[in-house]
Amino acid sequence: MVLEDLGSSLRSTLDDLRGKSRISEEDVDNVVTEIQRSLLQADVDTGLVMELSDAIRERALDEEPPGGTTARDHVLRIVYEELVELVGESTDLPLESQTILLAGLQGSGKTTTAAKMAWWFSKKGLRPAVIQTDTFRPGAYEQGKEMAERAEVEFYGDPDADDPVEIGRDGLEATEDADVRIVDTAGRHALEEGLIDEIEEIETAVEPDRNLLVLDAAIGQGAKEQATRFDESIGIDGVTIAKLDGTAKGGGALTAVNETDSTIAFLGTGETVKDIERFEPSGFISRLLGMGDLKQLTERVERAMEETEEEEGDWEPEDMMEGDFTLKDMRHQMKALDRMGPLSQVLDMVPGLGGGMMDQLPDDAMDMTQERMRTFEIIMDSMTEEELDNPRSIGASRMKRIAAGSGTEVDDVRELLEQYRMMARAINQFQGMGDADMERMMKQMQQGGGPGGDLGGLGPTG
Repeated sequence: MVLEDLGSSLRSTLDDLRGKSRISEEDVDNVVTEIQRSLLQADVDTGLVMELSDAIRERALDEEPPGGTTARDHVLRIVYEELVELVGESTDLPLESQTILLAGLQGSGKTTTAAKMAWWFSKKGLRPAVIQTDTFRPGAYEQGKEMAERAEVEFYGDPDADDPVEIGRDGLEATEDADVRIVDTAGRHALEEGLIDEIEEIETAVEPDRNLLVLDAAIGQGAKEQATRFDESIGIDGVTIAKLDGTAKGGGALTAVNETDSTIAFLGTGETVKDIERFEPSGFISRLLGMGDLKQLTERVERAMEETEEEEGDWEPEDMMEGDFTLKDMRHQMKALDRMGPLSQVLDMVPGLGGGMMDQLPDDAMDMTQERMRTFEIIMDSMTEEELDNPRSIGASRMKRIAAGSGTEVDDVRELLEQYRMMARAINQFQGMGDADMERMMKQMQQGGGPGGDLGGLGPTG
């Protein structure tokens, strides 16, 4: 996640405040120093870093903690509020008919972002279309068409045309039935005049409602010049940060937002068209500080369950809450979980599981977990219908047969069955819960699960 090192170092520094009822100037200096170091390493503009750290220092020393609030929670609240202020609001993107122009340098991720945004709008009930006007980069038309097909959205481009302005005009006519038209423009390796002149002409022709700047999360300090030049040319209404799934620093994108006095619209979190999030400042910072993001988690769960039901029409997730939980149910759940994205991202959204807990795991822990899930699926593919419906029937001899048939070890089969039994026990507990019990459990997750304890409604659920 963007600024992940900042989140890790902040959580470590804040943990040093545990047990303290009062905070000293030295404690505040330690926190501020960590913030400065991490933000500067993440390529956030020096001026922004100093403004943020000064505000945190002043508030932490001058404000009295509310009654019953620990020193750690007091500082965490201040850091949370100031970081939310730093990243700003989310770009206004109403769910209505509109044309969006994407700008950015070559390699920033515009073409992929166009398809991801179109997919996102389609999931909100709108009919989107992607218009590819890039005649400069070889393969741009083919990539755009392929990405649009993956997103299952309308696409327009003309591989034989060499006038991007004409393609833009024709594209608007060809996609007039679409609700949202996303115009992908050409990039260059640098901010050359040809790029600026071309995008100005395209903007004049297509008259977009919004211009979004797409930035590679690893852009660093170069983002400032990019943002300024595009803003002077066509005006930037929002920024989309792409490629956040790698080791990108991301601070340059925050600098670009500040430089153009704009906001963040989307975050690109992976390689597939579904790996995109609408930027929500409170949830974004909550994840950064290890407090989870139940809103984003709920959206991913609902989407994954819907897709699993669509693919496997004979399965209803509610069924497993009423009868016996079987290995078939477990397999469906695993497929839904896989559709939610990388486990590390999912766990970051769960209060009490992200943040500090993730810091303690080896770097390859989540990769190992996903590999184990794939092994479990292979094992279940070697089971009979009877075994999938009645896992209790699987004894030692059947374990040997299943292991041989799946090319795995008996210990792998035994591990799968143990995981199944743990999930079955959890499901049984949920089956015995009433609405009041479920509501109480969710409140406990929101308040006590994260590293900050009860923060009085802070974060995405407040």
